[in-house]
Amino acid sequence: MLTISDIAVEKAKEILSAEGKESFGLRLYTAGRSCCGPSFGIDLVENPEKGDNVVEKNGLRLFVDGEASDMLRGMELDFMDDGEKQGFVFTGNPPASSCSTDSGCKSCG
Repeated sequence: MLTISDIAVEKAKEILSAEGKESFGLRLYTAGRSCCGPSFGIDLVENPEKGDNVVEKNGLRLFVDGEASDMLRGMELDFMDDGEKQGFVFTGNPPASSCSTDSGCKSCG
């Protein structure tokens, strides 16, 4: 199951409050795939969609779509602020990637 850090909870609550959507939660979903693996999106939504898994921490609700839930198992949603950029990040053991040196993919680092 995906977990969420305390700082990510607080930042998410700040965002929801600033948007006037205190009763909403964050919905995490699979936004696409590349040879490097999946990418994920985050939306502010009031209710989960059918098939979403619900994670709750300190009053914040996360709605994780079924496909993303499998890929995010064992990971944590955190919030990064290094002075130059800030945002939500996933930490932990990333899902297996299909990227290989034989694939011709140059964007995986």
